[in-house]
Amino acid sequence: MGFSPKSSNNQSRSTHTTLAEINVTPLVDVMLVLLIVFMISAPLMQQGVQVDLPKANAGSLSETPEQLDLVINRQKQILINGNKIQPGSLRARLDAMVAVKPDLEVVIQGDEGVPYGFIAQVMAEVKRAGINRVGLATSQADPNLQL
Repeated sequence: MGFSPKSSNNQSRSTHTTLAEINVTPLVDVMLVLLIVFMISAPLMQQGVQVDLPKANAGSLSETPEQLDLVINRQKQILINGNKIQPGSLRARLDAMVAVKPDLEVVIQGDEGVPYGFIAQVMAEVKRAGINRVGLATSQADPNLQL
């Protein structure tokens, strides 16, 4: 901080005012450190099961609180909201969830390496449990793909 004299032509005495200067170098240093910390920690915070989704040109669905994510990985293991379930217990789990939330929606994320017949069987189990709103999750397809 410094003082600069302020004088006028007819005044013999001068008044001093302070000049305020902000040093931004420490602020920039802190922001760069925070940026590096978040760049390193962001990929570590993403957890989940690696699934290669099939490609489709469809709009994305908005997630609702009553939505159930059902994931089928390449080994045909079924996960409900990230929790692996035992083979043969899908119907019992779905029945229990429908009893609590009758307007439940299910989004099936099937790996594209899983046979279609297995995914169809899972969809049939979901329908038998009384869930009528079932969707399939896909990733964005090539817009130039001609079918």
